Amino acid sequence: MELLDFTQIKIIDIIDVVLVAFLMYYIYRLVKGTVAINIFVGIVILYGIWKLTELLEMELFSKILGGFLGVGMFALIVVFQQEIRKFLLMLGSTNFGARRKFLKQFKLLSSESGTITNVKEIIEACKKMSTTNTGAIIVLQRNNSLDFVKNTGDEMRLEVNQPIIESIFYKNSPLHDGAIIIEENVITATRVILPVSNDRSIPLRFGLRHRAGVGITEKTDAVCLVVSEENGQISYLRDGDFVLFENVDDLKKQLEKDLTY
Repeated sequence: MELLDFTQIKIIDIIDVVLVAFLMYYIYRLVKGTVAINIFVGIVILYGIWKLTELLEMELFSKILGGFLGVGMFALIVVFQQEIRKFLLMLGSTNFGARRKFLKQFKLLSSESGTITNVKEIIEACKKMSTTNTGAIIVLQRNNSLDFVKNTGDEMRLEVNQPIIESIFYKNSPLHDGAIIIEENVITATRVILPVSNDRSIPLRFGLRHRAGVGITEKTDAVCLVVSEENGQISYLRDGDFVLFENVDDLKKQLEKDLTY
């Protein structure tokens, strides 16, 4: 048996391993916390079994598994369409700030972590609107560009603060209909039309605002706050799902964590 000669390992081999690890990590990040994670784990296990049958020269079983995995790739494109979209949006983002956040996740840029978004003002505005049953939908950009939905609304350049957010969603305001987009600490668009989710598992008590919040967080990595016009309830949406929180302080901590880079 020949021993592995580590002196024959080239720089390109190390780069190859790092790129594969990088790709697998981001695929995991995209599907983590969703139903797709179970499918992803199942595929990895099935692929491992296929390679094992090849190693053991179990030709019949190996051919069956190989054929199944080959045909199944087309089905996976359908199953993982939302995750593929997020991945492509991340790669194609033209937002330099988003690229900085992307690199900082791997500590390729050294700086003190934190968020420049004034989360406290956003939460306080949501609390106030909650007491008056003022409907609102606030989308906060993270890595993925939101230009494809910003173009449906009115371009703005307003610094985030409680009075401005409340005035936008005031029922007699011409800007109250639709969502607002927040990038870092700036409201960049109002009256934005968001894609509505068709997920049948969303409870019927949630209306179009919540479906729109689910829709934008399904298609991008943005997070969304929704204030119900019916009962004043505040909802937090991330990765196409409702995030549970105990109180507004807990919500503030979770939002700050999700926006930290």
